Amino acid sequence: TAGTLPENAARYVTALAADLQANRGSSAVIAGEGQPAEVHALVHAINAALGNVGTTVRYIEPVEALPEQAGTLADLVGEMNSGAVQALVMLDVNPVYTSPADLRFADALAKVPFSAHYGLYNDETAEKSTWHVPATHYLEHWSDARAYDGTATIVQPLIAPIYKTKSVHEVVAALAGQNDVLGYDLVRATYEGGVTGNFTRFWEETLAAGVVPDTAAAAATPTLASGIDFGSAPVSGEYELVIQADTRVFDGSYANNGWLQELPHTISKISWDNAAYVGVSTAEKLAVRNGDVVSLTVGGASVDAPIWILPGTAEGVIGVQLGYGRTKAGIVGTWNGQPVGFDAYALRTSTSPNFATAEAVTKTGRTYPLASTQDHHAIDLQNQTDLASTEAEKRHIAQAYTLDEYRANPNVMTDHQHEVFTLYPARQYTGYAWGMSIDLNTCTGCNACVMACNTENSIAVVGKEEVLRGREMHWIRIDRYFTGKGLDNPQMIHQPLACQHCENAPCEVVCPVGATVHDSEGLNNMVYNRCVGTKYCSNNCPFKVRRFNFLQYNDMLYKFDMDSLKMMRNPDVTVRVKGVMEKCTYCVQRINEVRQDKERLRPTDPEAAMIRDGDVVTACQQACPTDAISFGNLNDPEAAVTQRRKLPLSYTLLNELNVFARTSYMGMLKNPNPELAEA
Repeated sequence: TAGTLPENAARYVTALAADLQANRGSSAVIAGEGQPAEVHALVHAINAALGNVGTTVRYIEPVEALPEQAGTLADLVGEMNSGAVQALVMLDVNPVYTSPADLRFADALAKVPFSAHYGLYNDETAEKSTWHVPATHYLEHWSDARAYDGTATIVQPLIAPIYKTKSVHEVVAALAGQNDVLGYDLVRATYEGGVTGNFTRFWEETLAAGVVPDTAAAAATPTLASGIDFGSAPVSGEYELVIQADTRVFDGSYANNGWLQELPHTISKISWDNAAYVGVSTAEKLAVRNGDVVSLTVGGASVDAPIWILPGTAEGVIGVQLGYGRTKAGIVGTWNGQPVGFDAYALRTSTSPNFATAEAVTKTGRTYPLASTQDHHAIDLQNQTDLASTEAEKRHIAQAYTLDEYRANPNVMTDHQHEVFTLYPARQYTGYAWGMSIDLNTCTGCNACVMACNTENSIAVVGKEEVLRGREMHWIRIDRYFTGKGLDNPQMIHQPLACQHCENAPCEVVCPVGATVHDSEGLNNMVYNRCVGTKYCSNNCPFKVRRFNFLQYNDMLYKFDMDSLKMMRNPDVTVRVKGVMEKCTYCVQRINEVRQDKERLRPTDPEAAMIRDGDVVTACQQACPTDAISFGNLNDPEAAVTQRRKLPLSYTLLNELNVFARTSYMGMLKNPNPELAEA
């Protein structure tokens, strides 16, 4: 009950319960995916009590095929240890690395006479198996899958297999005695027997639509169980470990992807590592600082992990991420022959895979360097654990106000901006004038835009040592700001920042060789073969969004002598070399591609040759899952980006510098329950 909780938590729970009661039938309570079954059962009971079932919450039958036949990994390990398993085939899994530590899967696998591992990598499990069978990448083969609601979809290959590999369906068919059967035929045959009428038409329409009609799971009406045993909370003085898959390399499956390894964590901004995240009060109790290595002990197993202080982490909680510390993960996942990060799987058990009570948290006396990009290229002069309540708010960088504050002053986002003074007439654009708008209300800091920009523009991976020197090459950085009244429970704002394509660009006037110039459509362009690397432009950029190639980073691909890596480069984008500056281009190659396609229509239909709103979509805009980014022609009054800029929430960064940025931001509006906000 709320009465047994600490004062702040009790106030929060009481206010939350009242809020839910006031919104019966139109609210929803959701449990985290990694929470135990008991918590999910409690959440279902709360939704039922609130009358949410059938309105905001509905249940469906399991989407997995034959769920009643599924066994457990513990049962399998038991049979392997007893000698009951004579042959084991493992399809695209890595249980030697990912299985709970108490199962000791590697020891059990050694007792199996024959084992075959099918997978993309020669990983930890492949090393312990009798045979390793190279897998076809999922983008190279036919398959099918089900969505969360059970709707079936046909997975179609994007490219032909690069290597002479077999798909998982072809391997299973071969094990069943069907040799030399194509994956396409197997997938097609799965549906052919269940369709009445013209199957060819059904198949072609399904491939075009992407989903199989009328395959959603049936509605279910479960009954509530009673007598749930929730166990006991950690006693005072104990630390609770929260063990989660990493948001970048997941469970370790993507550990060999350099772009993902170098991608900063959404909140901590750490790249090339995982860490033990603790709150400010917990760090004070443990007497630790960032980078201090502690020993975490669970069930007799100990793991050394570096500390990272993360405001907002609950008191007494230590968060660790899976997917790191791999010993067989390729040239990237084992960078320079050493594991990247620490292996948190050693702390997981089969009975408690996501949460554990640490028996001991002890300082080792050692330190470990963690590469966090939070303070790299900062424009607010704040330390990573400071609240954005001083310099950032003074400069009106990431603006956030409550709905009441906005209603009291609709111009609250722009009140600080002064009248523009200039001796020079504004440049006029008679054709296109490209611009961008980013909505801070919908940006979640997920990094999808950063990854899309990396792949679209062939951005180099530099490695941890270079990131520690502040030399990461990302054209987009997502600045994270903490706001609020205290570091134990702050609020957070994410702000993507790339080249602002300033109309009065400070970088252009200082370049001695004209390597960064304005074009006729307002873009701030880089001429790579003119750049001599003075870095004057970067020094004069108030947004700190330019990136310099201190080394020949892109040659790292050739050092590994892997021709397949060359295929990841975009042929429409120039590969930069040592000594050259680079930055966001507003995806000028995409603008030119659309322009060329449109120009082909001009002889017959001049009107169709005009680039319309939505014709040009930047890579970051295309990848954003919340549509936070708009891009288009500012000369088009009906364009989405133009409409956004007219709203009172719209503002530009560092307006006082008269740079006239072409990228604008929609300030964040918050509408908290006053009682919850105070709790």
